[in-house]
Amino acid sequence: MDRIDRELLALLIRDGRATYQELGRQVRLSANTVADRVRRLRATEVIRGYHADLNLEAFERGMQMISDIRLRDGVDRKGFEAQLHDVPQVIGAMRLTGDYDFQLRMACTDAREFEAVIDRLKSELGVRELRSRLVLHEVPLGLDRTLEA
Repeated sequence: MDRIDRELLALLIRDGRATYQELGRQVRLSANTVADRVRRLRATEVIRGYHADLNLEAFERGMQMISDIRLRDGVDRKGFEAQLHDVPQVIGAMRLTGDYDFQLRMACTDAREFEAVIDRLKSELGVRELRSRLVLHEVPLGLDRTLEA
């Protein structure tokens, strides 16, 4: 991956809908050359997809929490991960090392819904312990910064 690939990636991170012509103008290459480079970056899975950045408050899900999860002994980790797909309030999950097994990011309408999610995680998904914090706001850092390292 060369400097131009990194520039293209930074531009696509900022605007995944940019046309090859727009990208080409910014990196001083033809649209066809840019298209070839982007196709190669997708084929090698450097680019894994394009996503919309949604405002969760527009869906009345502005209350976000980060929860550290410890599973009960004997709970199948892969089974737990599969069951998370059935809990729409869970919008992100990471497997961890250390004291907790997972960290979940949840978006709820209010405290009552969050309490219902906690109850469900404990009764149906095998969560033994849960430690949660309310997200006050997210600091937008941008993945394009990693391209400069």
